[in-house]
Amino acid sequence: MDVFNNLAMGFDVALSPTNIMYCWIGATLGTLVGVLPGLGPITTIAMLLPITFKMPAVASMIMLAGIYYGAHHAGSTTAIMLNMPGEPTSVVICLDGHPMARQGRAGPALCISALGSFFAGCVSVVVIAFFSPILAKAALSFGSAEYAAMIILALVAVSVISSTSTLTTISMAVLGLFLGTVGTDLDSGVLRYTFGVRNIADGISFVALAVGLFAYANIIWQLGRKEEHSLAAAKVTSLLPTRKDLAESWKPILRGTGLGSIIGIFPGTGPLVASFASYSMEKKLAKDPSRFGHGAIEGVAGPESSNNAAAFTHFIPMMTLGIPAGPANALMLAALTVQGIAAGPELITKHSDLFWGVIASMWIGNLMLLVLNLPLVGIWIRLLAVPYRFLYPVVLICCCIGIYSVSSSYEDVVMSAFIGLIGLVLLKLRCPPAPLVLGFILSPVLEENFRRALLLARGDISTFVTRPISLAILLASIALLFIFASPAARRRRLGAVAARH
Repeated sequence: MDVFNNLAMGFDVALSPTNIMYCWIGATLGTLVGVLPGLGPITTIAMLLPITFKMPAVASMIMLAGIYYGAHHAGSTTAIMLNMPGEPTSVVICLDGHPMARQGRAGPALCISALGSFFAGCVSVVVIAFFSPILAKAALSFGSAEYAAMIILALVAVSVISSTSTLTTISMAVLGLFLGTVGTDLDSGVLRYTFGVRNIADGISFVALAVGLFAYANIIWQLGRKEEHSLAAAKVTSLLPTRKDLAESWKPILRGTGLGSIIGIFPGTGPLVASFASYSMEKKLAKDPSRFGHGAIEGVAGPESSNNAAAFTHFIPMMTLGIPAGPANALMLAALTVQGIAAGPELITKHSDLFWGVIASMWIGNLMLLVLNLPLVGIWIRLLAVPYRFLYPVVLICCCIGIYSVSSSYEDVVMSAFIGLIGLVLLKLRCPPAPLVLGFILSPVLEENFRRALLLARGDISTFVTRPISLAILLASIALLFIFASPAARRRRLGAVAARH
């Protein structure tokens, strides 16, 4: 009964006029960036991060969450209509969604996609509401050694599961950990790795780092690519699916929702892994697997449901453990930290209005997305005709204003531009910036818990392997490294990447 009472309180918070407005803004922006290739929720959240520091914490989290799950919801629209995924997580939707559109069945594909997303969103929010308090209670029994081990597991999972090069991503995570130590040591007051630069005595600005790596680097990258608007959108005659479509879709939607809800809980997996896993499962369970790739509606229903379920349950480790499951969650965690709110087991008790208000807003935002995506599909498709060279000046100006507004420091703007050039080099070298950002966010927490664990153990490093939970988590990290770094695993991931392109 406590869950239902808390949800009722959450709806009181989420249904306030201010929070409804920010939920609508987040869902609309999420839909917009999900449709437009090249932007995405990470770039948008990084760009808007400075603005949220002046907003109420609940409203800012509702808006940022709306951008995140809204982008995952909308990415399938252009994947179906134009064979151009608005989000990388919608790549798999192209395999059967666009063939359906070419066959004159774009309407049913869009409708099943939207309904699957809506159902998956509703169910996964229930999972968050019931599972998060249980995980938070379990986390209260964790000590410093267990938290340090959990952070190591999260970094390893993000590094090895979602990439073709384990060495590259682990190196990026380690680089992020190192950058997180720049500045003044809070225990000793000694300056570390500042090289005499006063501007980073308090550490590298996270806003400058995030905007530089994602927004600036992405702008330069997109400007260097040739713009293509030659694809003609398929016509939508009717959105209503047939009885056969519904009969073939409801089981994949259920399976995709369940699979995505489970996968999204684990750091490093997320919507992209969930959508490919669902597609593989549906193809194996199908009576006629040869239909896949030629307009099988199960290839749209299952992956789209799994994609959105994972996007929602990604919030569980972030809010209950303080460990972001992906780069977008890391940005949202930073927004909470700047507001003076620590994500973790005590978030539910100390900031219950924020926790339950955000959960309730997800239901409301999910309903808004259903309205935004189906009736307005024509408007979103027309937006693709806007050349990117007309969009980037606005994005660039907003980034500069946002960075400067945080601390009124032009040095941060210059630093962000320099980091943007580094980010471009990383993109050229195919080094993903997401593990770096996660490492940067988790570096202070890892250092604090590592030091505290050694202090309590009087300098005995074996405390990390003599405590059962800590040992189990570290063994899981080692197992992940061996499993995903093996030659067979690398070949499978290289094959998956080749299939996406």
